[in-house]
Amino acid sequence: MYNGEEIFEPISIPTGRVMLDGDLAVPSGSRGIVLFAHGSGSSRFSSRNRFVARRIRENGIGTLLFDLLTREEEAVDMNTRHLRFDIPLLASRLVEAAKWVMANETTRGLEVGFFGASTGGGAALVAAAEPDIDVKAVVSRGGRPDLAGDALRLVRSPVLLIVGGEDDLVIKLNEIAYHRLRCEKDLEIIPGATHLFEEPGSLEIVADLAAEWFRDHLSPSYLYTDRVRVA
Repeated sequence: MYNGEEIFEPISIPTGRVMLDGDLAVPSGSRGIVLFAHGSGSSRFSSRNRFVARRIRENGIGTLLFDLLTREEEAVDMNTRHLRFDIPLLASRLVEAAKWVMANETTRGLEVGFFGASTGGGAALVAAAEPDIDVKAVVSRGGRPDLAGDALRLVRSPVLLIVGGEDDLVIKLNEIAYHRLRCEKDLEIIPGATHLFEEPGSLEIVADLAAEWFRDHLSPSYLYTDRVRVA
């Protein structure tokens, strides 16, 4: 059971026949922990996700950045580009990582959230729909929630979708997914931002929105909202 102490350590998570490497970081007194599902061709070393993770930890919530693919699988995917779109595979590994967090002696008892980027957004929503785990909140950054398909209607966790205002196609895909979700939900469109949120200040907005969402939902109570807003 989590005892409130600070945790910063590399870990290996067993998922089926493979072990996935990760970085576990839990500030002292954390109320919960956010697991990151990285996007197309990315890993736990993604500078954008590590930036967001740092902001989340500054708000008193732990993070687990881990690789959804092994090094061997990443090498294959660099040529075939098929595993990064294998949403069932990515979601199953995110589920296994969540189960590991919930069972691990040092993190057991922490409420769990998911943060997904790009295709990882679809994987996070499919994983959140699984009845075997209790996910308290999901955030998708520039994600492909449409890839979650029929699982969208089964998601119970509050979901925040964040999209760049200049990312026209992804906005449309997020709007479609938004209307299929039956849970508490919010769609934030960041004006002037493109898909990777590389414009000055845009990633900071993403990090603040994500940290606020997890801070509000990885806690005993929160107010229900259902809205679309342009920041």
